[in-house]
Amino acid sequence: MVNHPIPSEVARANRKPKATHAAIGGTLISPFTLVLGALITVAMYFMAQRFMYGLGAVTNINNGYPWGIWVVWDVVIATGFACGGYAMALITYILNKGEYHHLVRPALTASLFGYSLGGLSVLIDLGRYWNFWHILSPGYAQPGSVMFEVAACISCYILVLWIEFSPAFLEHLGLKNVKAKLNKMMFVFIGLGVLLPTMHQSSLGSLLVVFGYQIHPLWQTPLLPLLFLLTAVCMGFAIVILEATLAAIGFKRDIADELPLLSKIGKIIMGILIAYLAIRLGDLVLRGHLGKIFSSGIKSLMFLIEMAAFIYPVVVLSTPANRKRLSKLLGAAMSMLTGAVLYRIDAFLVAYDTGPGWHYFPSVPEMMVTIGVIAIEVLAYIVFVRKFPVLPGHSTSTAAE
Repeated sequence: MVNHPIPSEVARANRKPKATHAAIGGTLISPFTLVLGALITVAMYFMAQRFMYGLGAVTNINNGYPWGIWVVWDVVIATGFACGGYAMALITYILNKGEYHHLVRPALTASLFGYSLGGLSVLIDLGRYWNFWHILSPGYAQPGSVMFEVAACISCYILVLWIEFSPAFLEHLGLKNVKAKLNKMMFVFIGLGVLLPTMHQSSLGSLLVVFGYQIHPLWQTPLLPLLFLLTAVCMGFAIVILEATLAAIGFKRDIADELPLLSKIGKIIMGILIAYLAIRLGDLVLRGHLGKIFSSGIKSLMFLIEMAAFIYPVVVLSTPANRKRLSKLLGAAMSMLTGAVLYRIDAFLVAYDTGPGWHYFPSVPEMMVTIGVIAIEVLAYIVFVRKFPVLPGHSTSTAAE
């Protein structure tokens, strides 16, 4: 008599082993990290000037443009780039797609630094930075303000991100019992980790709605909260593709096992972008501003470049074969991120007009500080993946190829 294995046993036998996270080790000193250190040093020099002599010593902001590239990058763009953890939480825990679970921690790490540095960088943007605590102080706070909601949600979300990442620290320290107890409560923080970004990413759009006629009609619409939220989610998924690819190149890792999942993420990006483009263009038609696409000078040019950057990923990712090629996925993700960055710069700076006589373009020190903040984030990511269990533990045999 032959004992045949039951189907569940066959499934378990054929199932691939679950990817575990591991620190990749290696030296922290390399030509690349030295370049990052140099950029950070230059940024620190200009930040010292800013804190000693004021915003006017290093920025081109003025009474017509009270905020510049620092606010737009730190709060509006950097938090969008940091939506990888948010996007993966949506698909893994809310939509219950457990197959994406091993991609959560790398995305969460990038989100951790993106939001933390974005929150800290606000101190650079504030004129009277020593009063920053007024934002959330009951005696000074204005709960009816859109900016209050953005500040409160981002502050709380930073705390949530560090709690969500804490299991990596506990694994590193060998505190498995503490990690097990924390995991029993983690569903609370995962829920907050989805709610809070949804609130403040949409509120960034609401912030522009209250500007009224000062924002050009190509960008001003009551649908701004929805458009900002859609692009934020899409940025999160695109960052997952970009991060996985750069980690494979930089650390010589094989991500063949992750490619099918990245292909599915590419399909999600395509779907969200189709919805975004339909809403954006449909809104212009309904409001009677479609003609302004070709009659608004430099704003028309920026709008067309922005839309082209959004349309390209839709065209590329609409072909199933392209979604299976990492080079195509990477190109589409980078194009999508470029479009999202331009959308936010256009909405907050290019489309913003407070009247004749006022102009703004970032100074060299402003741009160097922004580059320095990005360098800090990249360097911190390198340190964490080398020292803590962040990346899935795959082999490096085919990474160079």
